[in-house]
Amino acid sequence: MVKDESGQSLVEMALVLPVLLLLLVGIVDVGRLIYFYSHMHLAAQETVRLGGLGEGDAEMRQFARNYVSFQDSSSLAVDISPEEAGRESGEYVSVQLSYPFKPVTPFADQIFTSPLQIQTDSTIRVE
Repeated sequence: MVKDESGQSLVEMALVLPVLLLLLVGIVDVGRLIYFYSHMHLAAQETVRLGGLGEGDAEMRQFARNYVSFQDSSSLAVDISPEEAGRESGEYVSVQLSYPFKPVTPFADQIFTSPLQIQTDSTIRVE
């Protein structure tokens, strides 16, 4: 008696393909997350450098929003401490950037109920 196995590989592929695609999209999301974090870290360093050179808060916020090249840079939160009036030479100024990260992986919105916040900060001495 000869067994007919002509559709076996098609069934196996149909069972494995969704899992492989989910893993692939998850890997892409992790790569996006790492890119967003490193880009924001560089933006925080460059923004705080302006504060160390004596620029004002408005210029620093505008520079950070222009430097970050994400889809919606208006969602970027820029926190500067101390405020412009309280900065003196020799003291430290800190910049903290935060941005909501929306994963593209299916079912990620069920795992993460609120948007992930990517946060970076940097500190420098005012000259």
